[in-house]
Amino acid sequence: MKPQILLLYTGGTIGMIKDPLTASLQAFDFASLLDKIPELNLLDCSIDTVSFETPIDSSNINPSHWIEIASIIEKNYATHDGFVVLHGSDTMSYSASALSFMLENLSKPVIFTGSQLPIGDLRTDAKENLITAIQIAALQNNNKAVIKEVGLYFEYKLYRGNRTTKINAEYFQAFASLNFPALITSGVHLNVQHELLLKNYSQAPLIVHKTLDTNVALVKLFPGITATVLKSILDIPQLKAVVVETYGSGNATTDDWFLKTIEDAIAKGIYIINVTQCAGGSVQMNQYHTGKLLEGLGVISGNDMTTESALTKLMYMLALKISRKMFKTVFETDLRGEIS
Repeated sequence: MKPQILLLYTGGTIGMIKDPLTASLQAFDFASLLDKIPELNLLDCSIDTVSFETPIDSSNINPSHWIEIASIIEKNYATHDGFVVLHGSDTMSYSASALSFMLENLSKPVIFTGSQLPIGDLRTDAKENLITAIQIAALQNNNKAVIKEVGLYFEYKLYRGNRTTKINAEYFQAFASLNFPALITSGVHLNVQHELLLKNYSQAPLIVHKTLDTNVALVKLFPGITATVLKSILDIPQLKAVVVETYGSGNATTDDWFLKTIEDAIAKGIYIINVTQCAGGSVQMNQYHTGKLLEGLGVISGNDMTTESALTKLMYMLALKISRKMFKTVFETDLRGEIS
């Protein structure tokens, strides 16, 4: 039997089509997808479509939408072999990262894709992204899915979703995964790097985590940041965790006020996560004196995680109510391929 693929449209540029008379963008009717893109008939799979009742711009994405996506996948998991999520590119890396943590024991592909230009535009990248994402979701070996994780496909590359970040708003190559290679490269053939794929040998059923704790914050350090700014964030009521984007390999100022503010926050029970603000590379707090001071205070290493992955992993873990004794160990453990 042909693989059954579910195409889920959440919103975004890929789902728009230009009116030839007014040149304005209109939402695309995905019920008539095969009529509008006849090339999809050449794929060796069956395609079903479902759309958010009200498609949204990805700038408006929030955890309730992640839960909606996860719930649709859960509802259709037994009847479909793969899933393609059409999504605006601006927050796609956040969504792909979140879904990777929410879908435990995933043994089927969930591929996010989108486009920089609408599907009806003359020079659109939407058709290639859509067609190849569906083809990847339908890849099977001995009737079993080749991809068993959440991926993000854009401009001839399939990346692990929780390793990506959007790097360009102008070019078709909008995403990068600087700390982990592409899983698949699309050329004349699909070149699959099998050794890089997540291996799910478990027979355990899919567990969908539908509770996320958003009592988190993000701080990017910069020369000149003041105690007032940092304290105002760390004093937010109900705040449980903060991702701090530090310099280089996890370094920060050694000013007394800064270290004391971090120490006080940790003493109050707030988890402090250290990720680098560099596009690539890893936090290594034992490399320089400044990093060692943070490590000594109890700051948790984000290793080579992206900011998007660190934030969504926090939301997932906080909702699990993991004990304070175990939290650091679990966060620094690779759960879904997000850490090298």
